[in-house]
Amino acid sequence: MREMKIPFVDLARQYRALRTELHATLDEVGHSGVYIMGERLEAFERKAASFCGTRHAIGVANGSDAIFLVLKALGIGAGDEVITCPNSFIATAWTIVAAGAKPVFVDAAEDMNIDTAKIERAITSRTRAIVPIHLTGRPAAMAPVQALTQRHGLAVIEDAAQAIGARYQGKRVGGLGTAGCFSLHPLKNLGVYGDGGLITTDDDALADTLRRLRNHGLRNRDECAQWGFNSRLDPLQAAFAELKLHHLDAWNQRCREIASQYRAALAPQIQVPVDSPDEECVYHNFVIRTPQRDALRDHLAARGVDTRVHYPIPIHLQDAARDLGYREGDFPNVERFARTMISLPIFPELTDEEVAYVATSVTSFFERSRQPAEVGAAA
Repeated sequence: MREMKIPFVDLARQYRALRTELHATLDEVGHSGVYIMGERLEAFERKAASFCGTRHAIGVANGSDAIFLVLKALGIGAGDEVITCPNSFIATAWTIVAAGAKPVFVDAAEDMNIDTAKIERAITSRTRAIVPIHLTGRPAAMAPVQALTQRHGLAVIEDAAQAIGARYQGKRVGGLGTAGCFSLHPLKNLGVYGDGGLITTDDDALADTLRRLRNHGLRNRDECAQWGFNSRLDPLQAAFAELKLHHLDAWNQRCREIASQYRAALAPQIQVPVDSPDEECVYHNFVIRTPQRDALRDHLAARGVDTRVHYPIPIHLQDAARDLGYREGDFPNVERFARTMISLPIFPELTDEEVAYVATSVTSFFERSRQPAEVGAAA
């Protein structure tokens, strides 16, 4: 097989495919003269709510603000605790801290999502919410989370930043809790050309509060109902997102096809992710695990294959988290994953030839070294 250069992601490929539509959208919004709020934002919100199967969708400035604003809208703050998992991007935790609450961490299960069997022991009288993270585009096990929150009277805030379009028990993420929070960052499955975020909910009162909070707390142009924030999704990015939403199911399906090709080529030699019967993953990332992670990354780089690690330092071991009181060894699964996981290239425009090259490059490393990977399939 000829040598190739395989980027981890290539956003320009998607842009070239959509260039004519994107330029027409830019021209339309430009001629409208409406660049903050307005009908183009509302049109995207209606279609996003329909896509996610919720009553409401609220566009905000970014995915971090989505979580932060939900916490503020629910009145979560000083003295409160919010349970989540520490193997995520730092934004899941800093938003809790920024709201004035304390992140309380629970270890991950083998699917790399929060271990639902360990959540209840972390619940205290100060717990107000659980933030399950649909990591890598794989839905967390929401049925146990829903049962726990109903029993203890807690909110469920889905961190669905990496998982738009994924399904759990036939229902889209974002409609499985009190609210769903999405990132529209360019690297996400539904990405815009800058920052953007989205909140989904079935709660009418919560939606009304969120719409005020994202826009300075304003009830209308002249009346301020409450202290708020400036976190609006602008109409141009909303229009781009609306355009891309029409393609999202096809893009997610292509990522599932790529995942299937990787799985067939790499298992059972290497640990690979597989869907459980309850879930439909959208494979924002395709993560394999091996104790030889760093050597494998070097081998792949030498063959022109770009990779990433999501994430090499768990949140509880970050310098920013020192005051939370956690130590190395507190979450052994999360820490093991941080040492062994590697994300392979996966995006809709990746060709079958490129996928085969990546897979062959991975298997050639283990054939050459004759060293074992973590074998099997991650649930």
